[in-house]
Amino acid sequence: MAQTIAQIKEILKNSPTKEQLATLKSDPRKGVQAALASFYRKQEKLALKKQEFAKRLQLERQLWDDGLEYVAGIDEVGRGPLAGPVVSAAVILPHDFALIDVNDSKQLSEKKREALYGQILEQAVGVAIGVADNNVIDQENIYQATRIAMKEAVEALPYKPQHLLIDAMQIDTSIPQTKLIKGDAKSASISAASIVAKVNRDHLMKFYDKCYPGYDLASNAGYGTKNHLAGLKKLGASPIHRKTFEPVMHYLNK
Repeated sequence: MAQTIAQIKEILKNSPTKEQLATLKSDPRKGVQAALASFYRKQEKLALKKQEFAKRLQLERQLWDDGLEYVAGIDEVGRGPLAGPVVSAAVILPHDFALIDVNDSKQLSEKKREALYGQILEQAVGVAIGVADNNVIDQENIYQATRIAMKEAVEALPYKPQHLLIDAMQIDTSIPQTKLIKGDAKSASISAASIVAKVNRDHLMKFYDKCYPGYDLASNAGYGTKNHLAGLKKLGASPIHRKTFEPVMHYLNK
């Protein structure tokens, strides 16, 4: 008795053998051929994703091949918002790291970031966070505050990195470092750090939304959305707003 289309689809979900694929290729039913075509399209997408991931690991592999055991990727999130801290993450990946979905956090949905966040924490050799709050940002300026947060993250790692891959920045350290423009799309380590930093900051801003309601911080993460600006106009600046940022300065005395 011939297998049903549903049974065939189940086979295609579970790593079919070459013999099974050959048999399905000769099956005249349109439903079988449609399922087989869908399977091959998915395989092509998976192969492309693996290829792109391998490119994002090239820099790490070069450094590993040079004998460097610990290579850390560093990234930050939160330079543009009107409220909250800038958060940096440093991540040291294992040499067999294979989470091919790890990419620039901006390219991922919140659900995907959350899922990958847990997997990164489980698999990474080391993960650390650095935070520069709104007071540091106001005192130092956002650029310097970002560098401070990045350095803090690096120094908090459980192992001292032998090389740093940093997204578009340089920090004050004797550790050799490579500055990469759009590094979160070029380095798997920086991609992982971008996810860790983003998820941590998003969680923090949801907590702040409960502390300082009225600015819609849980949804806008401190960025100057319509609801956030309406909250500023009505309530004035909260203790976590960046007082040197416009338009926050305009509402300081409300």
